[in-house]
Amino acid sequence: MTRHLTHSPAETEALGFTLGQGCPPGSVIGLAGDLGAGKTAFTRGFVRGVGSSARVHSPTFALLNEYLGGRCPVHHLDLYRLHSPDDIAGAGLLSYLLEPPGITVVEWIERWLPAAPLSAPIRIIRFRHHDETTREIVDESARP
Repeated sequence: MTRHLTHSPAETEALGFTLGQGCPPGSVIGLAGDLGAGKTAFTRGFVRGVGSSARVHSPTFALLNEYLGGRCPVHHLDLYRLHSPDDIAGAGLLSYLLEPPGITVVEWIERWLPAAPLSAPIRIIRFRHHDETTREIVDESARP
């Protein structure tokens, strides 16, 4: 487990960039934390770290955004509006969690876990507000 404190959105993005640089295709990155905790800022940096210059948006209303142009596609899911693994399956998102075509970054991963086992390894990263600008980001590391 690794703990980071960031003091601005730019620092949160930089942390995402670093993780994105080394993340292999087939990975699922699960982001957990309250609204405004930095999940989308982290994802912006992550997508840049994979090598894409795509503009990252929170996919809350679209459920899924795809970012191309890097070393592999990044699929950005937001499970906020879904409340159970059945909702996730019904939305057609299972393939991104079970056998990701590229890398899948999932905001609100807690809506999926602890569902059925994943065939892809998952890395859980938890975000927590300390104050208006400071975030605690805990990388719980990969698990099968």
